[in-house]
Amino acid sequence: MTPYIVGGVSVNLVQKILNQHVVEGDLGSGQEIGIRIDQTLTQDATGTMAYLEFEAIGLPDIKTELSVSYVDHNTLQDGYENADDHAYLQTIASKYGLYFSKAGNGICHQVHLEQFAKPGKTLLGSDSHTPTGGGMGSIAIGAGGLDVAVAMAGGLFYLPTPKVLQVELIGKLRPFVTAKDIILNILQTLTTKGNVGFIVEYTGSGVKTLSVPERATITNMGAELGVTTSIFPSDEITLAFLKAQGREADWIELGPDADATYDKNLVVDLSHLEPMIALPHSPDNVKTVQELAGLKVDQVLIGSCTNSSYKDLVTVATLLNEKVVNEEVSFGVAPGSAQVLEMISADHSLTKIIKAGGRIYESACGFCIGMGQSPRTHAVSLRTNNRNFYGRSGTESANVYLVSPETAVASALTGVITDPREYFRNQRIEFVQPTTFADTKTLLLPPLSLEDRQRVAIVKGPNIGDPPINTPLPETLTGVVTLKVTDKITTDHIMPAGPYLKYRSNIGKYSEVVFKNVDPRFSSRAMANKENHIPNIIVGGLSYGQGSSREHAAICPMYLGVKVILVKSIERIHRANLINFGIIPLTFENHEDYDQIEFDDNLLFEAIQDQIHKPLVTIQNITKNTSFQARTEFSAREISYILAGGKLNVLKG
Repeated sequence: MTPYIVGGVSVNLVQKILNQHVVEGDLGSGQEIGIRIDQTLTQDATGTMAYLEFEAIGLPDIKTELSVSYVDHNTLQDGYENADDHAYLQTIASKYGLYFSKAGNGICHQVHLEQFAKPGKTLLGSDSHTPTGGGMGSIAIGAGGLDVAVAMAGGLFYLPTPKVLQVELIGKLRPFVTAKDIILNILQTLTTKGNVGFIVEYTGSGVKTLSVPERATITNMGAELGVTTSIFPSDEITLAFLKAQGREADWIELGPDADATYDKNLVVDLSHLEPMIALPHSPDNVKTVQELAGLKVDQVLIGSCTNSSYKDLVTVATLLNEKVVNEEVSFGVAPGSAQVLEMISADHSLTKIIKAGGRIYESACGFCIGMGQSPRTHAVSLRTNNRNFYGRSGTESANVYLVSPETAVASALTGVITDPREYFRNQRIEFVQPTTFADTKTLLLPPLSLEDRQRVAIVKGPNIGDPPINTPLPETLTGVVTLKVTDKITTDHIMPAGPYLKYRSNIGKYSEVVFKNVDPRFSSRAMANKENHIPNIIVGGLSYGQGSSREHAAICPMYLGVKVILVKSIERIHRANLINFGIIPLTFENHEDYDQIEFDDNLLFEAIQDQIHKPLVTIQNITKNTSFQARTEFSAREISYILAGGKLNVLKG
């Protein structure tokens, strides 16, 4: 019997893999489980803090099968800060036995899919789009850096027993309808809210029509649904991709049992889909491209971890061949990896893109996270990104739309939003996956030998500080509502990216811009309260903390003295990060109570150390002379973190 066959029990794919990795808890209990992590990845924007946290744990070596440190976010050398972080990351990798992917080698998710992702493995990454690896048949989960640091140290990753949503794909995509359109259609149906605690498992005859890069596009943007992760089976298509990458030995066949059951089901008929587009400022604000056809476009950008594969860019080059983009459109392309760049150079796809008027950007996250290529004032920017949150592009007045590469090319050529089926109606593209991908590893450094690691000195520049430590939870807590926000507050709202990313390893400096684009005075107000020993409380609406896994959206508020987040609902990764740093995330028992709280109200949490053990916490609004209740739903492990003032305090004993 193979390890992924459970004797006498019919299980789905998620259950098969988790059954092999559960160390604490029981999948059938519906309670929290602790799973073993096989692989980890970090990127430089979150990685610096993750490795500072790993150092704080105090182990001499990593304990995972494989861990990789990628540099793909802060690749612009604007000042010394980013370069200092990269030197720190490289010496950390050398010291502790990690692979190190240098700047220019590519986006972590694209490179990991090419080089390391394996069917049946668990992958934990300090980036919310880590589920990209689900396109390879792995359980790939995004998390905060501290959770990744603990996994590297051999610790378990904890999560509530996930429910499994089956998305059955039937039929076949019509020409110029793509994997991006599949996931945009699903986002239109399921939205970004209400999916916490689920894993999406793709099944059905339509799965066989999708290549690994197409599957990875779908699992990548599954992060926008708010689910824990998404996964495709490992089949002969997976084998062909791994064989072309020279990794045939990493393949195993893996799928659900024929009579597997699921908690929820959705059927998507691929043959009925058409090109889709996400409107500002949310990935679930989706319409058909036809509905927006004719809207003038100022900027078109192709890239990001969602749509920068070799398949994507060969398709782009083929459609651009012997054509020139509209003179009023700023058009750029970012290959997802050094491997992709080498291959489109060799087959002349790169030349076709350049001749058509395309600018070529570094193989990095770049414009997707606001690192360059900000559009002009009031621009319409079409991007193949996965996110279009307000202000994320670096231009607050810009309107960013999410589309497939095919729609992006058609629109770049015409200067208006254009349905590619109309523009390319007489053209057909049949992409054939190469039998061999380029073996591009110059910028990918393997782990050093144990002997060589002994001689490595870790380099820390002046911008790098230690992780801040929170204080234990007091017996009774009285705080002030320092900020009240509405629904769908993202981690971009909490911690702006772009030019501020270089301060990720300098918490004091980075904390100055917490909620900068929501309330510019929040940081100074919160710090003044902290200095006067007044705890800060943030009140919010639905789906608080959606988006990026950036744990700085918890660390920096903690640094400013935030003790409680009180919201209508909260997203998985952000909730875990808050608990990791000793901030209490509570949800209103009755959403109507949100309306009764105002900025500057004083809230009393009496006997809070005892109350957090109960399902409901009673909160007194001293200012209004009223009381209400909020839900806790903490595990015993989470309570221990909150009481201690954070996970690091517990780990350090």
